Amino acid sequence: MQLLAYIIIYPFLWLISILPFRLLYGLSDILYFFIFRVFKYRKKVVKSNLRLVFPDKSRDEIETICSQFYRHLCDMILEAIKSMTISEASMLKRYTFTNLELIHDLEAKKKSIMLMCGHYGSWEWIFILQPQINHKGYAVYKRLANKYFDRLVKRIRAKYDSHLITTKETFTILSESQKKGELTINGFASDQSPKATKALHWNEFMGIKVPMHTGAETIAKRFDMAVVFFSVKRLKRGYYQTTFQTITENPNDFEDYEITDKFFKLVEAQIFEAPQYYLWTHKRWKHRDKVPEQFK
Repeated sequence: MQLLAYIIIYPFLWLISILPFRLLYGLSDILYFFIFRVFKYRKKVVKSNLRLVFPDKSRDEIETICSQFYRHLCDMILEAIKSMTISEASMLKRYTFTNLELIHDLEAKKKSIMLMCGHYGSWEWIFILQPQINHKGYAVYKRLANKYFDRLVKRIRAKYDSHLITTKETFTILSESQKKGELTINGFASDQSPKATKALHWNEFMGIKVPMHTGAETIAKRFDMAVVFFSVKRLKRGYYQTTFQTITENPNDFEDYEITDKFFKLVEAQIFEAPQYYLWTHKRWKHRDKVPEQFK
């Protein structure tokens, strides 16, 4: 069944990916109508999240952010599909970096990098960073259930010489890279919700105490990696600008979870500036009523 689904769906994805951007975004507008107006995909979750973290915003303001978010979500879905066939030149034009010298400086210092981000703006196209730097690139991801689509996603990333690895593979692969003397840059989107029962750290995110992923901090300390945050600004439709910010070059100088807390503050700053570009469809605050006694 997995192969059959792939055989049926793949040609449609490929046809969408070769559309010029003008038609691609026209299709995104149609997709928005069905997802937001007709099927109302996770609309209750999105509005509940927005009301929770922005209690002072009016009903109309929440509705506006909600609508803008779904437009951006549909653009991102189509842009992810476009990644199948987009040229490197086009990607470099549409996804730019303000301060690549920060990465190059860390390379000169022989520092591997823990590259942290939130689900904000566009993280799908960050892989165009790889042709512009010398670090070996890894990104931690959750393996897709369909092994054929999983291979497709890996193949798309491999165009720019980046490698997707699962959480279970991370320590083994990075240990081997360290033994070989390789410099690596390792992408983690660390703002989503871990299982409450397994969380080692709880703190406030957007004013609400929640469990937090700490894996990126743990790995950075284990391999003495510089920790860098990247923020994404949407310039206009289909154009993004990324800026790097060093959290620390010496992670072991920080108390446990201090780096994680700094990361979440940086994610918050993006959200407050333009909330419509955050991924509101996830139930990020679902464990807020389960705070263990030691974290209250």
